[in-house]
Amino acid sequence: MAEDIPSSSPPIAASDTAPLGSSVISLVNRLQDIFARVGSQSTIDLPQVAVVGSQSSGKSSVLEALVGRDFLPRGNEICTRRPLVLQLVQTKAPEDDEYGEFLHFPGRKFHDFSEIRREIQIETDREAGGNKGVSDKQIRLKIFSPNVLDITLVDLPGITKVPVGDQPSDIEARIRTMIMSYIKTPTCLILAVTPANSDLANSDALQMAGIADPDGNRTIGVITKLDIMDRGTDARNLLLGKVIPLRLGYVGVVNRCQEDIQMNRSIKDALAAEEKFFCSRSVYNSLADSCGIPQLAKRLNQILAQHIMAVLPGLRARISTSLVAVAKEYASYGEITESKAGQAALLLNILSKYCEAFSSMVEGNNEEISTSELFGGARIHYIFQSIFVRSLEEVDPCEDLTDDDIRTAIQNATGPKSAVFAPSVPFKVLVRRQISCLLDPSLQCARFIYDELIKISHRCMVIDLQRFPFLWKRMDEALGNFLREGLEALENMIAHLIAMELNYINTSHHNFIGGSKALEIASQQTKSSMVSIPVSRQKEVLESDKGSVSERSVKSRAILARQANGVVTEPGVHAASDAEKVVSSGNTGGSSWGISSIFGGGDSHTIVKENVASKPHTEPVHSVEQSFSMIHLREPPPVLRSSESYSETEAIDITVTKLLLRSYYDIVRKNVEDLVPKAIMYFLVDKAKGELHNVFIKKLYRDNLFEEMLREPDEIALKRKRCRELLRAYQQAFKVDSPNTF
Repeated sequence: MAEDIPSSSPPIAASDTAPLGSSVISLVNRLQDIFARVGSQSTIDLPQVAVVGSQSSGKSSVLEALVGRDFLPRGNEICTRRPLVLQLVQTKAPEDDEYGEFLHFPGRKFHDFSEIRREIQIETDREAGGNKGVSDKQIRLKIFSPNVLDITLVDLPGITKVPVGDQPSDIEARIRTMIMSYIKTPTCLILAVTPANSDLANSDALQMAGIADPDGNRTIGVITKLDIMDRGTDARNLLLGKVIPLRLGYVGVVNRCQEDIQMNRSIKDALAAEEKFFCSRSVYNSLADSCGIPQLAKRLNQILAQHIMAVLPGLRARISTSLVAVAKEYASYGEITESKAGQAALLLNILSKYCEAFSSMVEGNNEEISTSELFGGARIHYIFQSIFVRSLEEVDPCEDLTDDDIRTAIQNATGPKSAVFAPSVPFKVLVRRQISCLLDPSLQCARFIYDELIKISHRCMVIDLQRFPFLWKRMDEALGNFLREGLEALENMIAHLIAMELNYINTSHHNFIGGSKALEIASQQTKSSMVSIPVSRQKEVLESDKGSVSERSVKSRAILARQANGVVTEPGVHAASDAEKVVSSGNTGGSSWGISSIFGGGDSHTIVKENVASKPHTEPVHSVEQSFSMIHLREPPPVLRSSESYSETEAIDITVTKLLLRSYYDIVRKNVEDLVPKAIMYFLVDKAKGELHNVFIKKLYRDNLFEEMLREPDEIALKRKRCRELLRAYQQAFKVDSPNTF
């Protein structure tokens, strides 16, 4: 029966390898070496095979079997604690001419593979510590042998559940995150290793592969430890993909057991034992292509070569794009200039470029025009028209003036006399008050434009200034002082503009409505408003006015008299009783109320005597022989306001004043809307564009400042160095990746 099974063979010789596969894999290996020198700075994801599995799943045994030599650290606990990038390079040297090279030891060849194991352990401890710590920094090892196929593998730490040693409590999550960072990239193939004596549905490797590669297009399954499955069971359905299907299929292998490792059983003997195992199991007869390390090596080589050919066009495009971007970044850092002449030329060039960029952004001639938002000069125009002008046009000059306010102002302007016509003084007072309200928004508009110019100055910073923060600081200070000086002169100019409008009220302006026209319109409006009131309502208003007048006369006559020398008798209740006594003495006529008392009648005299006698002794008592009066004048209140009702003439005066206010305010508003933006453009915007370069030359172009301003920070020098290394790597990769390579 064994004769019917195609025998497995030891690792394939160089002559069996397809030239194309060897070529493209070698190309990727060279690219990996190039980018490995610049560390994580490269953004190019190269094709590779990531080996994923849980702790003690047999990953290390599979890798050693592919190489044919013992070279990986061993132990019962976690062994792989740093990602190991393993490049297998097939050579045409004699069979026993095998050696390894580490990237951190360039040029040194390790012919003793036990030394390779020790170096891996030393390098792991150096980065991750000696007590089971884990690190994501790679160890790169290249093995040259005639007994291997060209494959690039990344041995990742095994998934562990319980932290040991110096491992953090979240070690499982950290390892899963590390693994996912490799296998999530589309250029990475996944070698998911699962032991046959565990449930495939619970495989950590297949679970993570399913997350990163849900379609199964990049995942190769490896079933290890087939020889220790329970009796009566086999892995046939697993290898056929009937349990968890994978497009690239499964390969079954037999690992060396711990006893074999301790007895120093060679890989060659283990491969022979593996071949014997599959030959002795009839269930695997039809699965010869899916069983054994040699078949796994062939499949990995073929799949990796095909995968590289598939991603190679996109890889070329990414390298080319990255080369252009890095070259541009490196150019932005420029070169270091030591001589005074070179520094002077560099400084002058930077200042000129900055001033040109500033003017272009203000004028709208910038090459990089945004389509998502307004910036530069467009924002200045928006502030002028949509904020400043619109805000002034929305203001009603009479909005905060009530009719009572205007009438009070008119009455105050007439003095002690009644005015025949509405005086011009209240109009001028009120219009000046409204004109003065234009000062604050005008100054605020100037401040807005100042802020916009500051934003433009920061936004148009040229690339060279990124190298020289000290120069930028000096330029920013000079520009800020220059703009502040312009703002101060501008604010004085705006204050003078408003002061001129306040100083001379030009009622002869051709757009001013004038008093005659305003009076005519006011009279028509007043008559139309009176006509709209019903006649009955007008009568009620007149009667109510009469009633209020009679009420006031009664109240005024009902006040107790004062003595001639100003001493007031008891008010309130006594006033009412005195009036009653007068009425009871026979003076019953309504028209003769209080007449006898006004002219000094005897009854009244007696009553007053009694009242005086009844007063408390604390109050002064004056001679009762003097004449008395029953009329008492109220003292004027501290704050005196106009009465609630007003006449038709007052209504006309109020309307005339409002018309004059609105008319003249519109004239001034239009002047301000026109002159303030002009002043801002003259004192700030145009001045900044025209004189900024001269200001920089005057303030900054000095020999004693060159060294200070053109001094680079340490981080800029470091960035230039890293960028130069990355640029060289991309240039080398671009040459390696050229079509002539094949």
